[in-house]
Amino acid sequence: MTTPTRPDPGLPLLHAGKVREVYDAGGGHLLLVASDRISAFDVVMAEPVPDKGRVLTAMSAFWFDQLADVVGNHLVSTSLDDLPEPARSPGLAGRVMLCRRAEMLPIECIVRGYLVGSAWREYRQTGTVHGSPAPTGLREADRLPEPWFTPSTKAQEGHDVNVSFDDAVDLVGAELADRAREVSLELYRRAAEWSSARGILLADTKFELGLVDGELVVADELVTPDSSRFWPAEQWSPGATPPSFDKEPLRRWLAELDWDKQPPPPTLPPDVVSATRERYVEAYERLSGRSLADWPGAAPADA
Repeated sequence: MTTPTRPDPGLPLLHAGKVREVYDAGGGHLLLVASDRISAFDVVMAEPVPDKGRVLTAMSAFWFDQLADVVGNHLVSTSLDDLPEPARSPGLAGRVMLCRRAEMLPIECIVRGYLVGSAWREYRQTGTVHGSPAPTGLREADRLPEPWFTPSTKAQEGHDVNVSFDDAVDLVGAELADRAREVSLELYRRAAEWSSARGILLADTKFELGLVDGELVVADELVTPDSSRFWPAEQWSPGATPPSFDKEPLRRWLAELDWDKQPPPPTLPPDVVSATRERYVEAYERLSGRSLADWPGAAPADA
């Protein structure tokens, strides 16, 4: 069993992740290529989810534009025409971002509007969130009194580690930590407000911030199903985590198997792949008001 083939733009490869590759595009620029690979339990599945990389790229481009007045970003172009000649392959259409090279902060800037995931697990055990005291009596998936900035470290291997704001100050300095918190909270507030008006709750999201010529910018991906938890508003009720607009069909199917969560992964049935694609596409189309079929390289709506 093999993992899906990585798209190759013919440029020097700098980093290969579970979903994206980062290439040196020259002139102080990077090329980010989003594949259709999908992972669960830190294992990359053998079967790709068609158009997933294009959804991530289209959604990031939408939010970079939508939130540009909050903070600058690293995106230069998503058009093949603006790429170095070797990278203009039609197979890469719609899944590339030409970006300014940024000096990335060594923290993940997570903002939570609801108590879920690792924050809920910690709260249940200790009554704290990222080491800080939290109000008593909260339930799973409760809306928080106000959005919380809850940073984590960036692990080279394994899982990121949740840290306190004071720890973030130790890592990046007080001034930069304060600015990162301010920007992250405003990005979340604006994105959550926009999403709520379209029947989707933004439970939490992760921002990647960095410096370009000394200016703080948001980079990598922005408010996508891979970096965020989106919930259908009509299915939210405190006390249990609602289904989400991401790899929920995949996770649910895998959870029913007798699989040890180690490679190799099980073979995904076509209906699970299709259902997962539909979740990603619906999230993009509901939030942006656009059709994925109009995005470069995407399959027609009836495909």
